[in-house]
Amino acid sequence: MNIEIKTWLYDILNAIEEIESFFADVPKNFFAYQNNLKTKRAVERNIEIIGEAMSRILDFDDSIDLTNSRKIVDTRNRIIHGYDSVSDDIIWGIIIKQLPLLKSEIERLLAK
Repeated sequence: MNIEIKTWLYDILNAIEEIESFFADVPKNFFAYQNNLKTKRAVERNIEIIGEAMSRILDFDDSIDLTNSRKIVDTRNRIIHGYDSVSDDIIWGIIIKQLPLLKSEIERLLAK
């Protein structure tokens, strides 16, 4: 695997693990998340990193198959450019549903 792609995959994995660390000592609770501005901003920043790395991967080699890769990039763009329209519900859905799947796909690619 190309070293640049591998680097971006590690960037994604590190950002996912950092998001997971925000919930290591507390249960994943939407209302607690919604009322914690620091956690929300930190999660959003990590999703920006994930989306940017994903965009670079897709630009470099669009044959790499990662679930919802285009949606991840779109979410990154919305956070950065349409910050006032970022929905806590959407971000929470990403945390709960998308990140565990993405993490397993990234780990699988890095194990090759």
